[in-house]
Amino acid sequence: MKHDLLTFSDWSQQDLSALLELALKVKNTPADYEQALRGKSLVALFEKPSLRTRVSFDIGIHKLGGHMVYLDSQSGNLSGREDVLDMGANLACWADAIIARVYSHQTLSALARAAKVPVINALCDLYHPCQALADYLSLTERFGDLTGLPLCYVGDGNNVSHSLMLVGAILGADVRVVTPPGYEPDEAMVTKARQLAAENGGTILVSNDLEAAEGCKALYTDTWLSMGDETPLEQIKTLFMPYQLNMPLLRKSGASAVMHCQPAHRDLEITSELIDSEYSLLFLQAENRMHAQNAILISLLS
Repeated sequence: MKHDLLTFSDWSQQDLSALLELALKVKNTPADYEQALRGKSLVALFEKPSLRTRVSFDIGIHKLGGHMVYLDSQSGNLSGREDVLDMGANLACWADAIIARVYSHQTLSALARAAKVPVINALCDLYHPCQALADYLSLTERFGDLTGLPLCYVGDGNNVSHSLMLVGAILGADVRVVTPPGYEPDEAMVTKARQLAAENGGTILVSNDLEAAEGCKALYTDTWLSMGDETPLEQIKTLFMPYQLNMPLLRKSGASAVMHCQPAHRDLEITSELIDSEYSLLFLQAENRMHAQNAILISLLS
């Protein structure tokens, strides 16, 4: 039976912890996995452009002995060019898995229904599971045990915050999300994360008050303007600048690490001072995208 990865919300704490352990092994002993995808071909279907996601998957698959075929955004929105069900069924005739970075989660769901091979969510409007796994891998390397680890996401309640909440809840972490009023994460995602937290010993807090960041080990942010958002920057700055990750906020919170999934807009959502500081985990997160994704591929395809 094939297994998709559209979101981690249906994974157990045991399975997710095992996946993190596998990611660490893949990172620390790469020679043990250099033939893990031998003879496998994977299609990477990208409606949205990317740097980290494309390169980390391409090089990572190569390091595992596999082959990746990249279909880029030049073909336009998938649902407008060819029926997604037909596309998924066709790709599954040749590929061993489909990696998809899309605008709508509905596109992923349709691909997963039609394809007889695993479908992996490389980003959609609701989730960013590969990023979240890389983030918690980075936190594991920096802090060790994730149980009760206080992490505060500050900024727009988007797909990144959703996956951080869901994965953190399953792992038993203390995840706090602080946003400007009106930019909170999706209510259904918060409800699901709180349910998972109750089952696994985690904590979920959503607030508009930056005092919620106090006592956290790490502060996390993302771009204020998501790709394709046409809201004028000046309007966004007025709302979000009080929520900027900067040195005063870091010191007030007591955090010893800052995180951002990138691309980062320097001196908007996060200051250059923090990006280039000893507190920055940004490039560890970027590096760990490859190791986390390789662990996912090995888990789903081996």
